[in-house]
Parts: sequence; structure tokens; C-alpha cells
Amino acid sequence: MTDLSPSIQETAPGVFFVEGPASNWIVVRDGTGYILVDSGYPADRDIVLGSIRSLGLDPADARAVLITHGHVDHTGSAAYFSEAFGTPVLCSPEELAHVQGREKHQVTFGQVLVRAWRPRVFRWMLHVIKAKALQAQPVTRAEAWNPARLRVLPGAPEALLLPGHTPGNAAILFPAAGSIAVGDSFVTAHPISRAAGPQMLHRMYHSDPAAALEATRRLDGVDASVILPGHGPALHMPLAAALAELRGQ
Repeated sequence: MTDLSPSIQETAPGVFFVEGPASNWIVVRDGTGYILVDSGYPADRDIVLGSIRSLGLDPADARAVLITHGHVDHTGSAAYFSEAFGTPVLCSPEELAHVQGREKHQVTFGQVLVRAWRPRVFRWMLHVIKAKALQAQPVTRAEAWNPARLRVLPGAPEALLLPGHTPGNAAILFPAAGSIAVGDSFVTAHPISRAAGPQMLHRMYHSDPAAALEATRRLDGVDASVILPGHGPALHMPLAAALAELRGQ
């Protein structure tokens, strides 16, 4: 039976980090309401809804769902929120066509299949299938965010464009909380990786691997001490230190 009450960490005041079965999402709330950042795989929907309800919140009341990028392990429940509740689903302008399903920037079945002899890749592939990745629905009514629209949302988020993982991949900074949701710009663990700590995903996951690494330099000088990745545990350390560790690999 699916656990609808997952472990949730309040990593900063009002910032709740949920490690899902294979990808993460974040709930940010303040006195004006709450938002959801990313939304797991399609099969994670009940867990996403359960995590929101466990905080005493109603899924129908989300002020917005923010999407760091359009891969199916981050957009899995977004179409449901849009269709069931009319929740605005927002992403970077450069990612809009991907989130709406008009473009595709996803690891291909062929890229996975040629590596499936590796046990970690094979197990990850099986999870992806069980997680209904192949049945993911695009968010046809998704909209592009802009600074003014983000500023009035709970947590006053700021978007930082980091192209490379996908063309419109973004990190989302919550300045008052000292927290940054980096999505897959870099991660702290992944099912096919033996490493722990700040790291780039395997190159097959990136639209442009070299650009993805170079884009992390756009984070230089950003003030954050809580790092919330799309995969792996949250980090409580200065972003500058995490980036130094990432680049020292």
C-alpha cells in the first residue's frame, strides 16, 4: 500500500522538503498561502497530495505549482493540479513548450537501453516504468512566469535560468529563507550513482551536458545555505561550498 504520509523536513521556516520515491518536491508556505515546487512522477500523485494534507493544507488551495524543468519526474502531478483545481502551473518562458508537451527534452529509451546491463540503471528503469513515466500528461495550460508574478507568491521566489539540463531549466531561490531549489541543475544523490553529495547527473540526462555544468556558474554569488535538490537529500551548507565540491570532482 502506498504511504500517503511521507517523511517531511522543514528545512527552513515555512519550507518543507519531501524526498519522494525517486524525486523530490517542496512545499513553501507563509501567511498568504502555499505553493508547490515540482511534483514527482505521475505515480507519486497520492504521495504528493498526502504530503500537502499532512501539513494541514488543502491541495485545492495551492496558489501555484512551480516547475524547475519539464522532465516527467518533476511534472508528474502538475497536470492534475491544473485540471482538477485550476492551479496555475508556472515555469520559465524557455521551458514552456517542454512543459506544455510541444517539445521533448527527455532521456530516450535507447539511451537507457544501451546501459541497462548495469544493475543500477536496470533497477532505475524498472522504477521509471512503475512510476508511470510513459503515461505522463503534459500541462497544456502551463504559463511562463515573470519576476512580478513570482514575487507575490508565498516565499517571494526568484527564478534563476540555468540552461543545459533542459533549455529552460531553472533554480528557484527563496531569499528570506536562505533556501534554493536547484531541481536537477545538480543533485546530491541519484539511483544510478554511487556518489553522495553535490554532483552532476549522468550526462545522458542533460540536453547539453557541457552547458549544464557551465550554467552552475550562474549560481556563484547567490546567498543560500539550504540546498534543495531534485534527487537526494537536502544540504545545510553554503551554496558556494556545495558548488566548490561539485566542481572538485
